[in-house]
Amino acid sequence: MTPDALPLSSTRSIVVVGDLVEGWPPREPGPSAAGEFDARRNAWRARLAAEPFAASGDGIPAPVLGGYLERLPLAAVQAGLATHAEIWHFWRADAPTPPLRRDSDVLARRVFALDRDGAPFASHDALAFLHETGAPHILVVLGLGVDEAILEACGRSFKIYNSIDAPALRVPPEVSRHFDLVLTGAEWQSEAVRERHPGMATLVMPIGPELADPETFRPLGMRKEFDLVYVAAAQPYKRHDILFDAVEGSGCSALCVFGYGEDADRLRQDAAERRLDIEFVGPPGVSFDEVNRHMNRARIGVVCGVDDGAPAILTEYMLAGLPVLANRDLSCGLQFIRPETGRTATAETFGAAALEMLGELDAFRPRETVLERWTWPHSIHSLAAEIRAIGSDRAPLRSIATA
Repeated sequence: MTPDALPLSSTRSIVVVGDLVEGWPPREPGPSAAGEFDARRNAWRARLAAEPFAASGDGIPAPVLGGYLERLPLAAVQAGLATHAEIWHFWRADAPTPPLRRDSDVLARRVFALDRDGAPFASHDALAFLHETGAPHILVVLGLGVDEAILEACGRSFKIYNSIDAPALRVPPEVSRHFDLVLTGAEWQSEAVRERHPGMATLVMPIGPELADPETFRPLGMRKEFDLVYVAAAQPYKRHDILFDAVEGSGCSALCVFGYGEDADRLRQDAAERRLDIEFVGPPGVSFDEVNRHMNRARIGVVCGVDDGAPAILTEYMLAGLPVLANRDLSCGLQFIRPETGRTATAETFGAAALEMLGELDAFRPRETVLERWTWPHSIHSLAAEIRAIGSDRAPLRSIATA
């Protein structure tokens, strides 16, 4: 390695493992995947000489911007929990995995070849990397998770899990038992974690809405073209039907912004057939700056889902200056709906609640409330305190490389 290509364990590093799988078509690797371990490790040794993990440049922390995948590790660096960070995803194509992509001096992205399709994700490629470099100081696993072998390879890491969805745990017990801390979106999720693993540490801190970014999401002083805006995937669990019924019953206008989702065409057709005053954007998705601009075109942000985690858009709407109307049955995230930030309503009363809110917009203080309570400096302070309380003040992690 080059001198600045330090092992993960040499400085305080944080890795966030997302559950995005890239590459097409799916592949079924042969039985030699495990047998190629030494070759994979040698390949990583060569790649790391050109793609160092450790931070470069002047060491000035990057601003905490982007989505929750970026904001969590960047906030950890800002707070001194780590000196550099990576976001990991997985790759299932036969082609070689793409090279490391560096977002800034302290944040980079890496992908690993999958052993097989299906979660929790297994990757001898990732294992070879970890055996070559050592484990990160902090490992954050999101969503569908990784297999037990990867967690065992990070045995000395402080391991955090967050399902980012309504189920508290989306990984099997043999995986979830390895975590030191589980971040949840509501107290009922924490209870579900403790029911499976008595005594396991939990913290109600949904990373999407709590690690809010007031620089990206902000008022722009634009003319309001729509009464309501819904920024959500075009998928059934987001319950666009509730919004459509509300628009039909109240006469409100609405804007739907889709990042992705298989229901986009059907929803457009439904709105057209019902002659609803709804405009659609995407998919594909647009940049965070564009999302903020679209939110600024409306007066109220809505969250219609039930079987949903605490979506980041809750506080992103609020930071853009919009009060939020949320489904009263939303599984996680209702703690962000306060008298000064918005209202809740049943599916049947959604339209009436929207009209009521439109008549009292001056009564809300959404952005100010988020700045006081839920921007990333507040949340990362709470997370750091929890890590210290659990006992994360460990000696620098040694390489887990085997002879």
